Amino acid sequence: MSTESDIRAFLASRRAKITPQRAGLPAYGGNRRVPGLRREEVALLAGVSIDYYIRLERGHLAGASEEVLDAVADALQLDDAERAHLHDLARAAAKRPVRRTRPPRGPLPDSVLRVLHAMTDSPAFIRNGRLDILATNTLGRALYAPVFRPDAVRPANIARFQFLDPTSRGFFPDWEEAVNTTVSLLRTEAGRAPHDSELTGLIGQLVTRSEEFRTAWARHDVRLHHAGRKSFRHPAIGEITLDFDAMDLPAQPGLTLTAYSAAPDSPEHEALRLLAAWTATEHSQPADQTDRAD
Repeated sequence: MSTESDIRAFLASRRAKITPQRAGLPAYGGNRRVPGLRREEVALLAGVSIDYYIRLERGHLAGASEEVLDAVADALQLDDAERAHLHDLARAAAKRPVRRTRPPRGPLPDSVLRVLHAMTDSPAFIRNGRLDILATNTLGRALYAPVFRPDAVRPANIARFQFLDPTSRGFFPDWEEAVNTTVSLLRTEAGRAPHDSELTGLIGQLVTRSEEFRTAWARHDVRLHHAGRKSFRHPAIGEITLDFDAMDLPAQPGLTLTAYSAAPDSPEHEALRLLAAWTATEHSQPADQTDRAD
C-alpha cells in the first residue's frame, strides 16, 4: 500500500472506534450511517474545517503542522503509539526524515554483546524493528529454541516463525494476543521506516501466505511494547509466564534489547532454573551473534 492509502485506512479505522458519546458529542437519532464519528465531527473536535479534515483523511498529511496533527490525535483520542504513528505517516508523506535512523550495518559492538551475555539469569535477545533476532544470550536462545530450529530461515524472525511455522501455535499459549502484538509492532515499524525494502518484503510474504496476518494487518493497530508479561509453552519445561522489559539501544538506533525475568523464589523463577539445566544438558552454545539482516 502507498503512504496515502495507509493514512486513509489508519484515520478511518481510528474514527470508527470513537462514538459520539465517548467524544462528548450529542448522538442525534439512531440512524447513523457510520459506526463511529463522522468526518465533520472529527473536524469540529479538532478545530479545523470539514474540507481540510477530509483532505487529511484522504492521505494529504504532508503539509499538516505538528499542532494540527496533535489536534486530530486529540479528537480521535489516540494513545501514545497511535499518536506517534500519525506523525510518522505525516513525515513519510512529506518525505521528511523518520524519528530514528537505520540501524548501523555490520556486527554488533562487543560492549553490547558483553552486556547481553552478562545477563546470565534472564533470557535476553536483541532485535530490530522487523523482529529479526540479531543476538541472544544462552537462556534467550534456549527460551526461543523453536524459533532457532536448524531448518529455519536466517536471520531468525519472530513474525515469520509465528505466522509461517505450524509449531508456533503450541509455543504461544495466548495466540490472539501474540498475533496482535506482532502485527502491531510491524505496523508501527512500517510507519517509522516506510522505505525499508526488507520490511516491505517480509510484510508482503506474510500477507500472501497467512490469512491471520492479513486480517490483523488490515486493522491498522499500532503499539509501544516496553514492558509486560508474556507466556510460552516450551517443549522442554512446559508453560511459563515471564515479565519482560524492552529497552531501546540509543547507540544502536532501531535496535531493542528485550529481557525476561521472574520474581525470586516464584514458580517462574524455578522454571528458569529448569530451563538453564535443560540448556546445559543439551550442550547449547550461546549465540554471540546471529546473521544480520540489514
